[in-house]
Amino acid sequence: MRIGYLPAVCVLFCMLHVKAQETDSIRTLRLKEVDINDSYRQFVRRQSALEVDVIGSVFLRDHFTGNLVQALEHMPGIHSMDIGSGFSKPMIRGMGFNRISVTENGIKQEGQQWGADHGLETDAFNVERVIVRKGPASLLYGSDAMGGAIEIAHLPPPPENRIFGEAALLGKSVNSSIGESVMIGFKKDAWYAKIRYSGQDFGDYRIPADTVVYLTQLLPVYGRRLKNTAGFERDAALHAAYRKGAYLSQYSVSNVYQKTGFFAGAHGIPDASRLEDDGNPRDAGLPYSTVNHLKASARQQYTAGNLSVVLDAGYQNNHREEWSTFHTHYGTQPAPEHDPDKELVFSLQTYSLSAKLQWTPSPVWEHTAGWDMQYQQNRIAGYSFLLPEYWRFTGGLFWLTAWHPRSNLSVSGGVRYDEGRTDISAYTDGYLEAYLSKRGYTDETIAAFRWRSYPVNSRFGNWSGSLGIIWNPADEHWLKANLGRSFRLPGANELASNGVHHGTFRHEQGDPSLSSERGWQLDVSYACEHGGWSVSVSPFASWFGNYIYLKPSGKWSVLPHAGQIYRYTGVKALFAGGEIAGGIDFLRWFGYHASAEYVYTRNLDEQVALSFSPPASMRHALSWKGKHAQVETEWQCIAAQLRIAKNEDPTAGANLFHVRATACIPLGKIHADVSLSLNNLLNKKYYNHLSFYRKVEIPEPGRNFQILIKIPFKQNIK
Repeated sequence: MRIGYLPAVCVLFCMLHVKAQETDSIRTLRLKEVDINDSYRQFVRRQSALEVDVIGSVFLRDHFTGNLVQALEHMPGIHSMDIGSGFSKPMIRGMGFNRISVTENGIKQEGQQWGADHGLETDAFNVERVIVRKGPASLLYGSDAMGGAIEIAHLPPPPENRIFGEAALLGKSVNSSIGESVMIGFKKDAWYAKIRYSGQDFGDYRIPADTVVYLTQLLPVYGRRLKNTAGFERDAALHAAYRKGAYLSQYSVSNVYQKTGFFAGAHGIPDASRLEDDGNPRDAGLPYSTVNHLKASARQQYTAGNLSVVLDAGYQNNHREEWSTFHTHYGTQPAPEHDPDKELVFSLQTYSLSAKLQWTPSPVWEHTAGWDMQYQQNRIAGYSFLLPEYWRFTGGLFWLTAWHPRSNLSVSGGVRYDEGRTDISAYTDGYLEAYLSKRGYTDETIAAFRWRSYPVNSRFGNWSGSLGIIWNPADEHWLKANLGRSFRLPGANELASNGVHHGTFRHEQGDPSLSSERGWQLDVSYACEHGGWSVSVSPFASWFGNYIYLKPSGKWSVLPHAGQIYRYTGVKALFAGGEIAGGIDFLRWFGYHASAEYVYTRNLDEQVALSFSPPASMRHALSWKGKHAQVETEWQCIAAQLRIAKNEDPTAGANLFHVRATACIPLGKIHADVSLSLNNLLNKKYYNHLSFYRKVEIPEPGRNFQILIKIPFKQNIK
């Protein structure tokens, strides 16, 4: 019960009316808040032999940018693949795309995550706690979690009956961003509910450069603003719960809508005229993308004695459109009668169902059995083609056992088997066939390439497992080790894509003969916390026998302006590296914290690095903490990335400086939490090796001043 009540104490502290005579009680509550995070973190540590980071509301507030992934990348081992300054997708220890599972309210978030230009559709204002599991998490989360898992969770309801809420305002200078969010909720006996609406509007973002380079061509950047990178986001969410005795029922519905423009050089061949200033830095014109992600989930949980049953059901509709001025490379393709500029449409519907049974027959043994299934159907439209229509069904069974021979020792192991089926529709391109015939290609070549996608009906099945140990010899020391076998079913894009992907600037082609990815992964971690200092070390090594990546084929594409074909291929691969972090409090008010990370990747078949390998980096932070305020300065060191894959450019290193400050300001009977930050203080020009825009040599955003104001309120009721 202590863990369940403690987060509510944090909320209660934030709601208190600040008076001079209440100084002592406020200090006591602040100490309890520190106790809360440590207790919950240790609780989660005991549950998994993998390296686990628990990211609470204080950390999320201090590093808030309106983008969840960019906040998470302040944790070692987590990286952000950015799409401009608005949207991002997560990477864990060099793995991203369909190798990272993101769950929210018990169901796995499903969208078009295979693309480098597809961000994570989540309202950052609505995130209260994040649990990051580094390493093979396929046992619990399925095949798409072979690189790790990110679990977004709600804080427990307050113990008292009350009405509560929050108003938040966000402003950023780098892209003239304005964001707002309003939440209101209530807790009344067995019922608990809250509703939130959030919105963000942003303009073209600023970069510390007057020109960019595209295929050796120097292009101007007028006013140091990257034209057509503006956009907006509109989010709404409802969460409700009912608890009566041993029964708990939870329901969540959310909808995220995003629209963002594409820089002309990131979507087709640019020219100087297309980059001229249009006088409206907040307009997202062609080309642009829109995404609408509707998600609904329900959880039923019943606990009786040493037995607990959990049932989760979910539905998602991810609808993505890419718009670009109609253009045909063939010459004979007419513009569509309706929406002629609608280039690509992907509409993905996902139904999911899972059941989990936990049984604790004694204090020494704990068993968990589970089953889950997922059905997906993808539909396409638009005048262009990249990915065909398909449906996909997956299902899995798992068993996990934990043995606790002593209070400070735990041994756990489990096994899982998954099976999936993918049915992909055929697609023929008559316009391409006429183009090739007119160009004099042979009948054999025409017959081969008119099929943009062959019909594919494939079944995949494989198993995963893990064996781990957790040893806590003393309160200050934690030692973990985990050996896991993981796998991943190939995605529809890896089996059957065939077209120009503007998100990666190349012709991508799938291979229907691919088998599932599989590999072995070893994770070890040691952590020590004593008094005012802490240190942790987390090395890892992974070997894959069939790692799927895009390989230059050496063959020229028959599609006009497409260049070389890059084909999805399986190879033997190695990942190794780790994270190290440490901190110390000194002179009562001051603290120093440092962290470093390194990822080594190797294509063992060709003896080169894998693409999208994050560079080594280090962070140094010096902070001062007062009673109601905090100031932190940070020095971020990013090493040069010279170990690159074919068709990748090396990326120079950079030294960045950031400043952050937070304060609690009384406003009558309520208070305001104010956070100020100044990122890239020296307006340094640098590149993110993982950025969507790195291919066209566009630097990262320049100096950015940000302000976040949150005003929580509450009123107890009978």
